[in-house]
Amino acid sequence: MGIAKLGHVGIHCHDLEATEAFYRDVLGLTVTDEDHEAGMVFLSAQPDHEHHELVLMRGRDVPNGALMLQQISFRCNTLADVLQFYSRFKAQRVPFDMVVTHGNAVGIYFYDPEGNRCEVYWPTGLTARQPFLDALDLTQPPDAIMARIQELVAKYGETGYVDTSMLAAQNIS
Repeated sequence: MGIAKLGHVGIHCHDLEATEAFYRDVLGLTVTDEDHEAGMVFLSAQPDHEHHELVLMRGRDVPNGALMLQQISFRCNTLADVLQFYSRFKAQRVPFDMVVTHGNAVGIYFYDPEGNRCEVYWPTGLTARQPFLDALDLTQPPDAIMARIQELVAKYGETGYVDTSMLAAQNIS
């Protein structure tokens, strides 16, 4: 007996329509079912394989900014995918939390319209002890980004690493 994988996550929303539009139009998830009268929207990144990975429900009863959800992470297949999301998020003025490497991944942390922290990430295939956190400049060419990550992992992969100056600048604790 064992868990095969996480099936889906459900979140409550103040504004179901705006949140649906964000996950559909900005993240590119597919709406697989919806009932706006009942206040439910089902979305999937791979609708041919999984009916839904995200459920949006009307009825959030806490203010935006309330700590309820640490994050929702969406895995990408390539670094190029993450770089495309970076450009899309900039163009759509999606608020960023941080753009980082964990050694084993490249991640863009951002906020949805309800203030929920989300991440799109790509696993690098490198091994790095966690926590491991350093800022990345995703305007650099992919080879330069990977060279920087490999350099950091070679130096800190066995011990972990957190750039505390980045945390202070981002106001993360």
